[in-house]
Amino acid sequence: MRNATKVFASTFGAIMALAGIEHGIGEVLQGNVAPSGTMFMSWPESEFFRSLGGEPAMTIVPNLLVTGILAILISLILLVWVTLFVQRKNGGLIMILLSIAMLLVGGGIFPPLLGIIIGAVGTRINAPLTWWRAHLSVGFRNFLKKLWPWSYTACIIAWLSALLGPGLLGYFFGVNNPALILLILFLALGFLLLTVFTGFAYDVRGQAGSSSGTSDSQVT
Repeated sequence: MRNATKVFASTFGAIMALAGIEHGIGEVLQGNVAPSGTMFMSWPESEFFRSLGGEPAMTIVPNLLVTGILAILISLILLVWVTLFVQRKNGGLIMILLSIAMLLVGGGIFPPLLGIIIGAVGTRINAPLTWWRAHLSVGFRNFLKKLWPWSYTACIIAWLSALLGPGLLGYFFGVNNPALILLILFLALGFLLLTVFTGFAYDVRGQAGSSSGTSDSQVT
């Protein structure tokens, strides 16, 4: 794996884009009507999303059908961008701008806000990461590098659980426990931060290895 930060931004940016599409579908299904206000529910009548309060969203467009279509389109653009282009120059910044647009046209609340955070991380793809190299010992960086694949896997499981778990538990088992939902969310956020930090350490080690290889070839 060449760049853990790119993998992180692509994976979790895609998950948030898919969540935005899901919000948009709920809004389209409500039809050609005005929202109840700037803040509204994407799935107000859905049993599946009842435990999540009907999936809150916001919009600056006074029509739910148009809002839903825009949410789907912008989320699809975000999905393509994070999958194919996030490693390009200003790729993280464009991801932030797309996430802001998604927030303003019904793509949910948490998915676009997290998309902004992930985009900020994406701005560090291919960055020199000099602060991390200067302030973390070689041994600790090695430890974090080895931890990254496990953290990355756990983070995917945690976020899929946060996005789908409450609905599945509520719909199939009648479980609607706010404390459990908060616990899942905190775990997902914790693994997100851990995966960012371990990913930076992974990339620092890769850069150090590349520099060492370059130096060795020059000496040779």
